[in-house]
Amino acid sequence: MGKVVVVIGPGSIGQAIARRVGAGKKVLLADLREENALAAAKTLRDAGFEVSTAVVDVSSRQSIHELVEQAQALGDISGLIHAAGVSPTQASPETILKVDLYGTAVVLEEFGNVIARGGSGVVIASQSGHRLPALTDEQNKALALTPADELLTLPVLQPDQVSDPLRAYQLSKRANSLRVMAEAVRWGKRGARINTISPGIIITPLARDELAGPRGPGYRRMIDLCAVGRAGTPDEVGNVAALLMGPDGAFITGSDFLMDGGVTAAYWFGELAPAT
Repeated sequence: MGKVVVVIGPGSIGQAIARRVGAGKKVLLADLREENALAAAKTLRDAGFEVSTAVVDVSSRQSIHELVEQAQALGDISGLIHAAGVSPTQASPETILKVDLYGTAVVLEEFGNVIARGGSGVVIASQSGHRLPALTDEQNKALALTPADELLTLPVLQPDQVSDPLRAYQLSKRANSLRVMAEAVRWGKRGARINTISPGIIITPLARDELAGPRGPGYRRMIDLCAVGRAGTPDEVGNVAALLMGPDGAFITGSDFLMDGGVTAAYWFGELAPAT
């Protein structure tokens, strides 16, 4: 039946990765909005890929499980690209935690149960997780290991601790990298690998929403003052993902790759450092 690569969130970054790892495989594109998946499918199909589509709500375990079953009907699941999520400008703290944090944890659990030997995956996190101050060892362990369906009950995620969307987003993305590190142990027992990429400002429709929103001036300042002096492109994320998912990355698992043009470096040690 062949190998299957599942792309959850086939936007600009998801498609860029799929182009690099999906040749000769069946590519299943899943999105909350069917029209998004169909539009991405046409683009990839016109470029010679074998593509099918699905609708998925990553905040629902049942919906993710149904996606797993649909993918298994196509063949062996050898690749997972999880690029779905919402940004601080797009959603409330509650929705961000449900989609970006809980949803990612469930995706890792459900696909980790079935990923094929030799398979690999990437989760798209964010530079924002690297600007969150250090959590306690207890909090790190809880975010990494708490069963997904209990995650949102953790004290660190309660409304009195997470009062604004940016805090929710930063916690979610930090949790993504911690979760991937823990899941790499379980995936390894199946002979599979999983890693996180934490991009900086990559020009996508989501980034344009942020640039046009209330945090736009801060985003432009990050672009201007980072070491590279520009935003990134989806294709550059695709290059890193291709390394991590392919044979050249066979010794890499449970890792988080920060690629932000030097924004985080400037935040901690340069001109973007917050005033004290």
